[in-house]
Amino acid sequence: MTSEYDHDVTGMQREPPAGMEGQPGPLLRLVRDQRIAFLMVGAVNTAVGFGWFVLFEFTVGRVWGYLASLAFAHVFSVLCAFVLYRRFVFRVRGHVWRDLGRFELVYLVSISVNFVLLPVLVEVGHLPPLLAQFIIVFVTTLISYFGHRGFSFRRAVPVVDSANSASTDDDEHIEDVPK
Repeated sequence: MTSEYDHDVTGMQREPPAGMEGQPGPLLRLVRDQRIAFLMVGAVNTAVGFGWFVLFEFTVGRVWGYLASLAFAHVFSVLCAFVLYRRFVFRVRGHVWRDLGRFELVYLVSISVNFVLLPVLVEVGHLPPLLAQFIIVFVTTLISYFGHRGFSFRRAVPVVDSANSASTDDDEHIEDVPK
């Protein structure tokens, strides 16, 4: 499947992150580079995730502590990020639960790193939880970017069968959007 965004201004073919298939998301009408769109949504998601952490730190965190704030913020952040990436960047269809599972696996790596670093920075480094989380966000953003780029929304690579027609397991799940 091709789209108007398959080639850059030099005529070189662009490879979307994670071997994505389907039409580009609406953000690409403005940006025209899926990698930049991915980073923009990631920046929004980072801010939203930090906002969730602040909200929960001032609510459940006062009762159960900063790690509870982190757990609650994680759930809300992942669901928000999944919708944003799926809707505005990758525009894949079908396999919602599989994609969400993969998406969560990437974030479980990030939150595991977060669960290790946050107490170290708070208890050993004597940083306030909000400052510690602000610092950790940069580390987890890198983990998330590379994980989603290579895993979260991946679709099968087209295989040429004996009749020389390309097909994938997921052809019926790719959204066709008129140009």
